[in-house]
Amino acid sequence: MNNPSLSTTEQEVIVDEVLAASLQAQQKAGPDLRQIHTKSHGLLWGEFIVEPNLPEHLRVGLFKTPQTYPTWIRFSSGGSPESRGKLRSDRQPDVRGIGIKVMNVDGEKALDDEEKTQDFTLNSHPTFLTKDIRDYADLPKVATGGLTPERLKEMAYTANILQKIAEKKVGNPLLIQYWSMSPFRFGEKIVKLSVKSQQPEQPPENLPESENYLRETIVKYLTEDKQEAYFDFLIQFYVDDEKTPIENLAQEWEETDSPFIKVATIRIPSQTFNFEERKRLDEGMLFTPWHTILEHEPVGSVNLSRKKLYSELAKARRAEIAQRLREPQPYEVLGAE
Repeated sequence: MNNPSLSTTEQEVIVDEVLAASLQAQQKAGPDLRQIHTKSHGLLWGEFIVEPNLPEHLRVGLFKTPQTYPTWIRFSSGGSPESRGKLRSDRQPDVRGIGIKVMNVDGEKALDDEEKTQDFTLNSHPTFLTKDIRDYADLPKVATGGLTPERLKEMAYTANILQKIAEKKVGNPLLIQYWSMSPFRFGEKIVKLSVKSQQPEQPPENLPESENYLRETIVKYLTEDKQEAYFDFLIQFYVDDEKTPIENLAQEWEETDSPFIKVATIRIPSQTFNFEERKRLDEGMLFTPWHTILEHEPVGSVNLSRKKLYSELAKARRAEIAQRLREPQPYEVLGAE
């Protein structure tokens, strides 16, 4: 499904523009790092447990039969590196993310680079930063004055979204709710996704002083206190273009219009994860909504753009890592600051 206000050619041009800017930013701040969601707070192992006794209309794709799948779960912050070697402090306002990689999943895949995985990527705010890919491409120009007054007025809504994200304080990434922001197929129907902690926290009044308090909090919760974390995996059905639009990702699908329905549980056991081997595994992984069986394929123009963006950025990152392993580069070539 494409954005009806843009031709296919226009969308492709915009996606290439965003990709070029993203690759440039990645090269400058850390070519072997993710360009967004760079800072990880932990790569954890867990279980994805499909609900037993689902009604027939919910037995679709991954949820067809009650089963427990091994799963990797990555918690992150959405921002890019501040500069080479410098990640953002956890105290800075940012969207928080969760990437879920369900393993041993059978079915025809949308991409051929991972044969048995189903990925879900969600953020701690229910909407995307912009309505569509055109506004996303223009978002950096809002602050630099690179837009006409008319276009600036059209983009005014993004400031409200950014403000809401900035106001949201997260104490523990294991104890909040995440949303897919964009829609996906659920067999013949369309849904949005959400992952909600079964033990939701009260937002903290004051954040810890540490720049890395989010990872430290997860270490304390899972490793030191030996607690487990549980999330409900929820879906929300498309109703109509007015209440639940596919091409306007800045509009939240309200629960009053389309209630969330639980289809699975995510269990994260107590574990030790804060060690170098796990961090290296984390850095090598790619989470993309296009690692999917066809029954859960992403829909909409923004999701279509993510197919190319995620793939090309990961390809560049992995090529950089491989090059450094094959042939170390001189200091000045790396552009270190």
